[in-house]
Amino acid sequence: MEFVQPIREIAQIEAIKKALLDKRPYGLRDHLLFTLGINSALRISDLLGLKIKDVVDSKGSINGYITLREKKTGKSKAFPLNNNAVRAIKMYLQSIKPEPCEFLFRSKKGGALTRQQAWHILNEAALMCGIVDKIGTHTLRKTFGYHAFKNGIGIECLQTILNHSSPGTTLRYIGITQDDVDSVYMGLNL
Repeated sequence: MEFVQPIREIAQIEAIKKALLDKRPYGLRDHLLFTLGINSALRISDLLGLKIKDVVDSKGSINGYITLREKKTGKSKAFPLNNNAVRAIKMYLQSIKPEPCEFLFRSKKGGALTRQQAWHILNEAALMCGIVDKIGTHTLRKTFGYHAFKNGIGIECLQTILNHSSPGTTLRYIGITQDDVDSVYMGLNL
């Protein structure tokens, strides 16, 4: 497995969303995969394992929370859906005939998308947008962590969200660079 980076530039995130939306016939599904991935911090195995019933209640409304058991850790995880995630879910579900027990991210052949298919979708979109950094399915989770940290979320909170054993692991994971550290020194003129 190759080491991948978060997507650091908001403009690149928006470009990928647009590129995925423009893709036919799976644009809305792939846009949701990317949007939910960067807004949930889920591992790809958990993201691809979501079913329609995990995001929609029995009345057909979008759930405000997703609750699941992480495949890697076996721990329970619950988190709210933000506006971008809800909007992407609504757009996608309006384009299909959702059945509660079906996978949210269905492949052409039925069943869930595979990790390899998800990797291909993300890499194709990144290349279309001129992104040359290594991009993978883990990029989604790392992008969440990176932008949460840059928006002032404490490393201890991120450590909990990402289920890491130490703050140092989380900092390395989200790709905090020497440039980031240097900017703290340069920006703090006491």
